[in-house]
Amino acid sequence: MDALLPIVLQLISGAVGGNIAGAVKNLSLGTTGNTVAGGIGGVILGQLLPLLNNGSLDSLLNGAIGQLAGGGIGGIVLTAIIGMIKNAAANKA
Repeated sequence: MDALLPIVLQLISGAVGGNIAGAVKNLSLGTTGNTVAGGIGGVILGQLLPLLNNGSLDSLLNGAIGQLAGGGIGGIVLTAIIGMIKNAAANKA
């Protein structure tokens, strides 16, 4: 159960971050798309973030705050990237 808690935190904060990014009209993937893309981005960045620490940020990045921040930022970034790709493809058609 302890191993699942960071993933759940990353998934939830990523979904919230995805919906925040989706609030920008040109980046929105719809509510479900924002939530799914954000959750995936949250888990990806949340898992990578502890690998990037240099030792001084160890407790912050591995704690709940780091999981929530990494998940939220990952959700925002992935949703924004997918939204830009979607818009670029729609403009070409």
